[in-house]
Amino acid sequence: MNTMQLSIVHRLPQSYRWLAGFAGSRVEPIPQNGVLNDNSLVGLKLLSPDGEKAWPVMHKLSQALTDIEVACSVLECEGEPCLFVNRQDEYAATCRLKNFGVAIAEPFSGNNPF
Repeated sequence: MNTMQLSIVHRLPQSYRWLAGFAGSRVEPIPQNGVLNDNSLVGLKLLSPDGEKAWPVMHKLSQALTDIEVACSVLECEGEPCLFVNRQDEYAATCRLKNFGVAIAEPFSGNNPF
């Protein structure tokens, strides 16, 4: 099994859905007051590496998910390649990516509970 050392992804803060008539090839953000359902998508953006070097890495990550039968698509979003998976597959996808050697950046608040 190949690993993608030094690759870091983070979850985009909004949810997405397939653009009508473009399932698998174009997405649109779901409005904040929109309904999330089984067709909702989660976007993962590569933090490292970036630019043109990000595209082949994202395709390798997509293949890692396809190998475990998690449907996904690599699409341009906000000028960067992003990996989109169905919301219900998010945990399987992030688990697979972690096992593949990818770091998952998580948001945190500055409030220290200790």
